[in-house]
Amino acid sequence: MKRVLLIAGVLLVLGAGAAAAYKVLHHENPPEKRGSAKVEFDTSDTPKPPPPKKVDLAWPTFGYDAARQKVSPYPHRPPYRRTWKLVGHNALEFPPSAAFGNVYLAQQKGLFFAVNGKTGKHVFKTKNFKRCAASSPTLANNTIYQSYMDFVPCQQGASNPTGFVIAMNAKTGRQRWRFKGKPFESSPLLHNGVLYVGSWDGNVYAIRARDGKKLWAHQTGNRVNTSAAYANGRIYIANDSATLYALSARTGRQIWSASDATEFFYATPVAAYGRIYIGSTDGTMYSYGQKTGHLLWAKPLGTYIYSSAAVYQRRVFAGTYDGRLYSLDAATGDTRWVRSTPSAVHGSPVVMGGLVYAADCSSCGSAASRNVKHGAEGVEAYDIRNGHQVWHNGAGKFASPIIADEDRVYLTGRDQLFALEPVKKPKRKAKPHRSP
Repeated sequence: MKRVLLIAGVLLVLGAGAAAAYKVLHHENPPEKRGSAKVEFDTSDTPKPPPPKKVDLAWPTFGYDAARQKVSPYPHRPPYRRTWKLVGHNALEFPPSAAFGNVYLAQQKGLFFAVNGKTGKHVFKTKNFKRCAASSPTLANNTIYQSYMDFVPCQQGASNPTGFVIAMNAKTGRQRWRFKGKPFESSPLLHNGVLYVGSWDGNVYAIRARDGKKLWAHQTGNRVNTSAAYANGRIYIANDSATLYALSARTGRQIWSASDATEFFYATPVAAYGRIYIGSTDGTMYSYGQKTGHLLWAKPLGTYIYSSAAVYQRRVFAGTYDGRLYSLDAATGDTRWVRSTPSAVHGSPVVMGGLVYAADCSSCGSAASRNVKHGAEGVEAYDIRNGHQVWHNGAGKFASPIIADEDRVYLTGRDQLFALEPVKKPKRKAKPHRSP
């Protein structure tokens, strides 16, 4: 029999401090399995922070790239000095994206901001869609692609909730097209001119980026809150029935599915080393073979995992709601180091300049049935080799803590965005040719 638990402040689509219900799918404990580097571990698929293909696409999507590895190509390191601040007026659950010299950000209660990365001045007038958003924009071809859910306050029990994915001109904010449906919570994935998004109606959609035409839809049978990752002609995405799917990016045909988790997925999968890495709200990190869908390792870490992992240098970096940041061996799942964080980790860690950044959420899980750590808000940076903390900032909460461009770092706080410049700027190589 299924049982229902209530968690406050977990899914911010309900509003900060509201309660979100989710289902525990099985009574048994999550699986535990040690992996091996000899089984479906492709060292030629080593994550490296690739430089932007076009210099004007500095950080074009959630997780930086289509594999969602969350590794910055920019070598910025602290200390930093603040150059400007944007007041969001409400919670910022997902980080911004950066392109065309600007930074673009969706606020939880419907506001959408576009500001100049150097000055913080508005590129176009702030838009108000009066709908909730819990996703990052995706940027390409002078266009913003953003997902939206139902009207504020986005009640979970609404009888007929709606949403849309919108394409906007990146310079003016003018709408290019709008794809309507049930609420969309996925940060759009863009590959070869096609957007991939999941919806509360259980579908994964492929939408042509230039005009918003639906190319295919794949029904998963349950709400899709996660975003998709791409690798080798396939997209990988999970739903609320704790099932991970591998779909053909071209046709939407299901290649495999895996249902080992005992609670739902909110984290976005990550593609690296010929594997897929994904955390579940059952508190376990899972590793699957990209080709086969076989469970290669499962590592129980804590009470809940809501954030998508970062993967770099054969390490998987993941945070838990009971206040820990883990560095796991990407081949075996073995713990390399673990550090206590001031509060629950809700946002996804990010790797940059030899450091892994994690944000602390003081109120996430305030009505959870299992242990959740409540403490200070902020962002810490840890040495990826040994986990030693080297930097702290008092801002931070829900979102992935940072993104970056060639000149600065953008740090997401509870309801504010900060632009930070390194005090000691790294030596620069010659700039790539700017694309027309």
